[in-house]
Amino acid sequence: MNLSDPRLLQAVLDGLPDAFVLADVQGVIHAWNPAAQRLFGFTREEAVGENLNLIVPERFRAAHDAGFARAIATGELRVAGRVMRTRANHKDGRKLYVDFAFALLKDAQGSVVGVYSTARDATEAHLKAQGAAAS
Repeated sequence: MNLSDPRLLQAVLDGLPDAFVLADVQGVIHAWNPAAQRLFGFTREEAVGENLNLIVPERFRAAHDAGFARAIATGELRVAGRVMRTRANHKDGRKLYVDFAFALLKDAQGSVVGVYSTARDATEAHLKAQGAAAS
């Protein structure tokens, strides 16, 4: 078995229970696994080649774009190493609560070449927590 075979990496990504999204430094999506399709509703064919704004709600785009640009420019993520709950768009128009974990993809010279994330739906947990807090 050749563990460096790219098909094995694709099989791993496709088998993840969490959504996996990879974007380049311009925010263009290059990888989108089946769990991302289940979470956000967009097929791989619909998502790859589109900007991350596909899933970023309009009211959060300015903050997202600023944080994304800062991470690319500095090579550092403010949210590195932790899960961040935020809102995201579903293809059908619903607004989801999603737990994201982000990381920078760097080349051999240490230059940022992309950003990737894993994500899972936190809508139900968020709404339950809100309901409990209101009780």
